[in-house]
Amino acid sequence: MNETAPTILLIDDDVELGGMLQEYLGGNGISVSCQRNGEDGLAAIASDPPDLVILDIMMPGINGLDVLKQLRTTSRVPVIMLTARGDDVDRIVGLEVGADDYLAKPFNPRELLARIKAILRRAHPADDNNALLEAGGIILDAAGREARVGNKAMDLTGTEFEILRCLMQQPGSVVNRETLSEAALGRRLLPYDRSIDTHISNLRSKLLKAGLNGDAIRNQRGVGYLLLTSASAKS
Repeated sequence: MNETAPTILLIDDDVELGGMLQEYLGGNGISVSCQRNGEDGLAAIASDPPDLVILDIMMPGINGLDVLKQLRTTSRVPVIMLTARGDDVDRIVGLEVGADDYLAKPFNPRELLARIKAILRRAHPADDNNALLEAGGIILDAAGREARVGNKAMDLTGTEFEILRCLMQQPGSVVNRETLSEAALGRRLLPYDRSIDTHISNLRSKLLKAGLNGDAIRNQRGVGYLLLTSASAKS
């Protein structure tokens, strides 16, 4: 992350919103640049990677979901998606594609700032007492922000990494969804919010791809999730 002001790229064709966020976030020590379409946004990220991207779904040309799909082939930069209020499908798809979090329009700038700070703080934790964790056949290096199964590295988003770390700190024990939300998203779990469940689904797919059985992370219905301590390689 930038040693001075954190840098954020807003990809949104709403000129008024861009000006408002530049003024508001700038007043809180965050540098904001804007691109009005997906093509220019991807080019800007490639030439000068920001610390975080705020990405609107509804844009002319390439929509936000397609931008995110392209971005995730080359970058793990944290992404907050902006969605239409009540559009649950876009939110779920955005998380499945690799967004770290989402916020529905219209939103309170203070809420956006809180989520930005949580994600940036999570990406650069000050306390690495559990720098190296091993559980369930997984090795997680908190300092290096890497996770692997054997010699196979896993390509995790920041949110997925934090969920996995939280589960590995208590292997074999159920971690409730509220705790996972606080650890990974830096916020309380909202009613009917399925973000954690979608991130867990992504994690399971990536663990399977890395060589573990798909049930390495178990669901305790109505409570939370646990990482099996004896997760085995798939046959």
